Amino acid sequence: MHQKVYFASDFHLGSPDHATSLIREKKLVSWLEMARTDAAEIYLMGDLFDFWFEYKTAIPRGYARLLGKLAEITDSGIPVHLFRGNHDMWAFDYLTEELNIQLHRDPEFREFNGKQFYLAHGDGLGPGDHGYKFIKKVFANRINQWLFRQLHPDIGIRMALFWSRKSRSAGMEKEKKVQDINLKLIQQRITVHSNELMIQHPDLNYLIYGHYHFPHETRITDAAIQLVLGDWITHFTYAVFDGDKLELKTFG
Repeated sequence: MHQKVYFASDFHLGSPDHATSLIREKKLVSWLEMARTDAAEIYLMGDLFDFWFEYKTAIPRGYARLLGKLAEITDSGIPVHLFRGNHDMWAFDYLTEELNIQLHRDPEFREFNGKQFYLAHGDGLGPGDHGYKFIKKVFANRINQWLFRQLHPDIGIRMALFWSRKSRSAGMEKEKKVQDINLKLIQQRITVHSNELMIQHPDLNYLIYGHYHFPHETRITDAAIQLVLGDWITHFTYAVFDGDKLELKTFG
């Protein structure tokens, strides 16, 4: 394996405002351009957008630079994968039909150069967080999706963006006050999930997650490493597998 596999997560484009988001979008486009030079595949592990909903004839406004770059990369023959996160769970078929992005709705197992990977956004995994798990089922319900689609896009998208940005802003303030909150959640939820998963799949080498916005590596067994990718709001971190080892890096 001479080419590399890239992983990154939690970009939350659109938050907290257009100007700030545009700076991150341009940085993401630069990273994608860098990655395509030696990428076998690119995995975006969720929350690419802070909010995304596809109407039958409309999508959220903006993101032209990103969508154009993704189309350019897939047109060149490099597969791009998107794992739907809790902020973009309402991505349906537009990104696949228009950009040829491979959309994933559930955690998946992959093999790269003989190494076994488990890939997931990370939301709702592990013990606890029962409130969110209930809300996720509500949002995933087809009837509720249909009801939301009956709202005019100018109303529905504006309303959803308001609540999404408010939630993300509150979360960022909480993270500033309690610096280790995401590390504790990783240990209490994701690491527990990883350990349980290793009982059923002892051949795993790497377990990769997003969602928790805190880049962190944990050794689960002598042969298995858990990696939380961090985010592109504060850390600008990503992982790259070169066919031999997986390494967490920062894009500067």
